[in-house]
Amino acid sequence: MGDTAAADSALPLTTDTVGTAAAGGARVTHTVQLAPEYAQQVLGINDDSVKVLHNLTGVELFARGSDVTLIGQDFAVAQVQRALKELESMARRDHVITRDTVKHTVNMVAQKQRESVAGMLSQEIISRKGKVVRPKTLGQKQYVDAIDENTITFGLGPAGSGKTYLAMAKAVQALHAKDVSRIILTRPAVEAGEKLGFLPGTLNEKIDPYLRPLHDALRDMVEPEMIPKLMEAGIVEVAPLAYMRGRTLNDAFVILDEAQNTTPAQMKMFLTRLGFGSKMVVTGDITQVDLPGGQKSGLRIVREILAGVRGISFQELTSEDVVRHQLVGAIVDAYDEWDDRQESLAAARRAAREAAAQSGE
Repeated sequence: MGDTAAADSALPLTTDTVGTAAAGGARVTHTVQLAPEYAQQVLGINDDSVKVLHNLTGVELFARGSDVTLIGQDFAVAQVQRALKELESMARRDHVITRDTVKHTVNMVAQKQRESVAGMLSQEIISRKGKVVRPKTLGQKQYVDAIDENTITFGLGPAGSGKTYLAMAKAVQALHAKDVSRIILTRPAVEAGEKLGFLPGTLNEKIDPYLRPLHDALRDMVEPEMIPKLMEAGIVEVAPLAYMRGRTLNDAFVILDEAQNTTPAQMKMFLTRLGFGSKMVVTGDITQVDLPGGQKSGLRIVREILAGVRGISFQELTSEDVVRHQLVGAIVDAYDEWDDRQESLAAARRAAREAAAQSGE
C-alpha cells in the first residue's frame, strides 16, 4: 500500500481489545512503531506482509519508514498491532518471515493463543561454537516436529529449504541424546549409475564427489577433527545407496538424500532396511530428477504407496522455506512459473496438432 502521513489518533491498543470482535467495534486509527532495523523484514519484500495482513483482517496499513499506520475496526486493528509486534520479535531472532508465517501469526492472535510464533520457532535443535541450528520458518518447524513424531519422514522441497540440513541436525541431536548409537548418511551416486567398481581410485575417492554435500553439512554440526574418528568407529557412516543392500539398520538415524534419483526398486530396498530403534528421513526434490533413460523416480510414486501408513509422514517445503539468499526463493518461483508456461505451451501445441489432424481427415 502506498506511503502516507497519518496522525496517531488512537490510544495504544492492547490484546484485550480483540475480545470485542463480535460487537462490531468502532473504526479507529493507530500507528505502530517498528524498530527501524527490522521494519523491512517485518513488512516484507514488496510489502508482502502488509498485503497479507490487509487481506486477512480488512485493516488498511500505510507504511512510512518504520511507522505503520493502521485504519479499521478497533478489534481488527488490535489484532494487526499484536501481529506486527510478533513478527518484529521473529525478525529480532533472525527468523525468516513468509506469507504463511504472517497468516499463522494472525490466526494465533485471533484465537488468543498464548504461545507466540516467535517462541515456537526458537526451539533449538543443536548448537556448536555459538552457532544455533533451529527451524526458521513454520514449514521447517512442522518438518522438524514430524521427524520427532514419526519413524519415517519424507522431506520434499527445493534446494535451500533446509530439508537435509535440519535432518542432519536432528540426527546429531539424537546421537548426543543417545536415542541412537550411529548415524548413517546415504545418497544415490546417479551420475555413476551406482556402478562404482568401474571407476578408478579407492572406494573413498570414488564416492567422495557424490557424498561431499553430506560431509559439508556434518562439519557444521560436529567438530571437523572428530568426524574421521567417528567414521572409523562406525558411529557415523557416509555411503552410497548401493551399499545399503542386504543390511538391517538397527539403532540408527538414517538419512537418504537426493531421493528423487532413486528408482522404485531402490526406494523399496532402502525403506525395508529399517531396523529396531531406528529412524529414517528421506529428502528430495521431485522437480530435479536426473535418472537416465526416462526411468521413474521412486520418490514420485512412494507417496501413492505409503500415504496413510501410521508412523510415516510426508512434509512439503516450498520456496517460502528457502533461507539461503532472498534471490534463491525468487529464482525457484521463476523457474516454477517457466515450467508451468512450457507445459501450457506444449499442451496447446498438442491440441493444435490434434485439431489439424482431425480437420484433414
